[in-house]
Amino acid sequence: MEIFSDLLAANKDFAAAFKSEALTGQAKKGLAIVTCMDSRIDPLHIVGMHAGDAKILRNAGARVTDDVLRTLVLATHLLGVTRILVMPHTDCRMASGTEDEIHAAIKEKSGVDTRGIEIRTVRDQLTALKTDITRIESYPLLAQGIKVMGAIYDVSTGLITPIN
Repeated sequence: MEIFSDLLAANKDFAAAFKSEALTGQAKKGLAIVTCMDSRIDPLHIVGMHAGDAKILRNAGARVTDDVLRTLVLATHLLGVTRILVMPHTDCRMASGTEDEIHAAIKEKSGVDTRGIEIRTVRDQLTALKTDITRIESYPLLAQGIKVMGAIYDVSTGLITPIN
């Protein structure tokens, strides 16, 4: 537990000032954000929201995977989501090499052979984003009337550029 002591101490401070006990599992602003796991991204603040306002789905590269679609089904039917923002970002590691190159980099760094999993790299973020938006828009299990927007977040300026 020693390795996590900083987290536990910070949590005590957080809990002492905790004011979100009245929040529910609903997305108060009706938004779900699909974005990358990159720690430079603070999705709620980027769009001027706070805890409880939106559902946040994160993975490497901000890709619309089967699991993202599964989660969006739940969010659109049960958790108040009526709009979805798909937001990859500039300077993304998943856009900096091919599948083979990323697998090779992992193998070189750690000795682990990851070729049995799909990393889902992209060479063309714009095309990948448009494909992911289409994937959401055409997915038959989502609630009717969902609105989808794509935007690329610029990690050097903080701005998002709409794509649709």
